[in-house]
Amino acid sequence: MLVTSIPALLLSIAVTAAATSPENSTFTNPILPGFHPDPSCIFVPEWDDTFFCATSSFQAFPGIPIHASKDLQNWKLVGNVLNRPSQLPDLAKVDSATGGLWAPTLRYENGTFWVVTTLVFDNFAANDSSRWDNIIFKGEDPYDEASWSEAVHFDFNGYDTSPFWDTDGQAYMVGSHAYKVYPALQLAKINLETGETGDWKTLWSGTGGMAPEAPHIYRKDGIYYLLIAEGGTGEGHMVTIARSTESIWGPYDASPKNPFLTAANTTNFFQTVGHADLFQDAGDNWWAVALSTRQDPALPYHPMGRESVLTPVTWNQGEWPVFDAVEGLMGGWPRPDPADIKGDGPWISDGDEVDFAPSSSLPLHFTYWRYPRPGSFVVSPLDNPFTLQVKPSRENLTGYDGASAPKQGHSFLGRRQEHTLFTYSVDLDFSPSTVGEEAGVTVFLQQDRHIYMGLALLTLNELYLRIRGMSNSDLPSHQTPLPLAWIGETLHLEIKAFNWTHYSFSAGPANAISQLETLAYYPNSVVSSGFTVGTFLGVYATSNGGNGSTPGYFSNWSYIPQGQFLN
Repeated sequence: MLVTSIPALLLSIAVTAAATSPENSTFTNPILPGFHPDPSCIFVPEWDDTFFCATSSFQAFPGIPIHASKDLQNWKLVGNVLNRPSQLPDLAKVDSATGGLWAPTLRYENGTFWVVTTLVFDNFAANDSSRWDNIIFKGEDPYDEASWSEAVHFDFNGYDTSPFWDTDGQAYMVGSHAYKVYPALQLAKINLETGETGDWKTLWSGTGGMAPEAPHIYRKDGIYYLLIAEGGTGEGHMVTIARSTESIWGPYDASPKNPFLTAANTTNFFQTVGHADLFQDAGDNWWAVALSTRQDPALPYHPMGRESVLTPVTWNQGEWPVFDAVEGLMGGWPRPDPADIKGDGPWISDGDEVDFAPSSSLPLHFTYWRYPRPGSFVVSPLDNPFTLQVKPSRENLTGYDGASAPKQGHSFLGRRQEHTLFTYSVDLDFSPSTVGEEAGVTVFLQQDRHIYMGLALLTLNELYLRIRGMSNSDLPSHQTPLPLAWIGETLHLEIKAFNWTHYSFSAGPANAISQLETLAYYPNSVVSSGFTVGTFLGVYATSNGGNGSTPGYFSNWSYIPQGQFLN
């Protein structure tokens, strides 16, 4: 892997899986860059010795992406657990900007894949019980999205639920109980087919850190280990462990070595490390995945949010596990060589070159924000082949107030920003006729945090190119009349991350790229607001609350990876 030096940073040049030949014991983090938080991973010998990982998706749809790998470094998207609205209609009812699907746990038991997750309706609801809907999905084939079941619901006043099967075959569920004053980790027996549970019992409340959550139970050497996260999902995040030598019900004794994994109180480039899961490989070596955010803790630049990282774990018989600290370039246990994975999704390091050809479908990694309105997106319509037709939504990207979810959905389609440096571009044909109509491109974090560049009819018979950043602070906006020579022409719109801190926004006629003009620069701190979701790059069309219905036609979609910062 080519690595080149940049002042105070390492830049890893993105390459495809087929081109890499890494040392068996070395790898780079993050393994799943971009918006891939809360990883849960397993190794499944029955499926050709393949590793599978699930990550959170919040309000993104399709939801809960599943990636697969043979070597723990090169990962391919093979499907999404939530891939049709009928599986979970209530996702459309989510109002909170940070609500949606949190923290899936992926497991394989008796020939079946299981995903347990929590649908969060309102992260700030006064009534705790109204916030959480804990659900179970099962699937027979991770490469076949249709094999994932409809949601099975079970009662639990909390989140971050995780299944465990004991040696006698009994299934249990552990979760983070949402007490207002005294949060704790609780356990119950469960029927995973019906969602029926027994009584919930408190196992442990952590070491005193904020928000004890993300529990997983493992049985090793006859001992039950309870792995959790504490400290909140920000810079105080950490992994702590307790264990019981008597019973799955406890008592659980905290390790004197806690925390086992954290970046708290450090200047490490990989911050917010926590929310871990443990698994073994074919050689019985132990590994951990966790979430992390690449950032200087003193600076507000982390637009990709929480990503998935990997670290080796030493776990000797009867002892506590030992985690290596997370870094960009790591050594670990010997790993298999890279190998191909079936399925139609992209490798995590891939870029995009999409022409929206007739009879083609949208790529597997293309993503909406909440469920799309039926008919809003048409690939290669008969009257405009090799384009993506996007019909405008009344709601713009903000959804009017930036907090509540637009009930009719955004006309937005994007892909995750998965590289520190990139160039994203599309061509746009758009002839608005009603004041307020607008179409363009965006860097989108969530409704109240995004930047967009669009062609808009703001006054009768006058087209403008405008660029705006939406955040919780005042930001400059840029607005200029469309040059006369560009009117009626296909426009080329480009967003470029050209350094660690800023995006550039450029536009020009598609048939004369030499005339491309950079119209504005925005700091990526605009879309680095917190530690929940990460940025998408995509297209949108809106009537901005009006009655306009003119669609935008997007073509020549391109995303070119140009590097990863590793430290």
